[in-house]
Amino acid sequence: MTSSKLRWGILSTGKIAHCFAEALSKSSTGQLLAVASRTSEDAAKFAEQHCVPHAHADYAALLENPEVDAVYIAPPHPMHREWAVRCAEAGKHILCEKPAGMNRAEVEEMIGAARKYGVFFMEAFMYRCHPQTETLRKLIRSDEIGPIRMIHATFSYYLGENDPSHRLVARALGGGSILDIGCYGVSMARMVAGEVLGKRHAEPEEVRGFARLEPGEKTDLTAAAILRFPGGLIAMIQSGTQLHGTNEVRLEGELGSITLNRPWGVYPEEAEIRIHHHKGGEKRTLRSGTPDHDLYGFEIDAVARAVAEGSQQTPEMDWEDSLGNAAVLDAWLAEAGVNYC
Repeated sequence: MTSSKLRWGILSTGKIAHCFAEALSKSSTGQLLAVASRTSEDAAKFAEQHCVPHAHADYAALLENPEVDAVYIAPPHPMHREWAVRCAEAGKHILCEKPAGMNRAEVEEMIGAARKYGVFFMEAFMYRCHPQTETLRKLIRSDEIGPIRMIHATFSYYLGENDPSHRLVARALGGGSILDIGCYGVSMARMVAGEVLGKRHAEPEEVRGFARLEPGEKTDLTAAAILRFPGGLIAMIQSGTQLHGTNEVRLEGELGSITLNRPWGVYPEEAEIRIHHHKGGEKRTLRSGTPDHDLYGFEIDAVARAVAEGSQQTPEMDWEDSLGNAAVLDAWLAEAGVNYC
């Protein structure tokens, strides 16, 4: 890296790629140098919209660009493994959208390539880098609500009329709510359980999973999982792409509860943690972050910081964390009867 800023390429031009490009335009640690799409038209349009110097008509061309230090991988889930491995082989640092792989075996291969070629790799759970999450960790460590006994984590949206060809439904494109957004609830539950047990993350002793499947594609439209962690801590996770549900995290302890009203994609000025002490009925609200910081900027900064330090991973979302999350998702999918083979 010869620039004072980490020089990024974006692989894919979907909705999340636009969000990431906007964040890079405001970043003090990164700059957007290149974008790649599967068509020259889409690449050129994206480049014009975001003032990107290099527009590549195929993904491989971006990896050959010597000006690019790091690549943000954002195509549909089944394409992540191939392009993460190829990025590593090209010597590019990697930020890969969640879920990193379709299963634990794919994540192992991706991390193995990063280790072999000496590049950074992180699964892009953006919320893990948000100051709200660090505030939550501190509250758990301080025993704010006494021993935590139950975790509730929900994430859903209503996609609209069911279309089996849509990437969030089609089996060939890794459709279904478990991989797309259920992964967030699993990630949060494992993080909370880890803090309860004095670690960064923890693995459940048992996973039970359920789902309502799309009739033809057999991917999940709505789903739920119950995770049992050491010490009897239980997590209940809900996801859905055909569901108008709440999006929140609630931790319930012996002395009270902690609720995150916008846990997954919250802008700093909207970050809010509500604490309720049952004895005496005391309630208070905490806010985290600075209003002028872009939502994805925290993630961009975390990658730049690790790369500058010569680290291949970051504590916000390390390799073992990604492997553990993938293993739980594998178990949930198997329990729910979702098979991508």
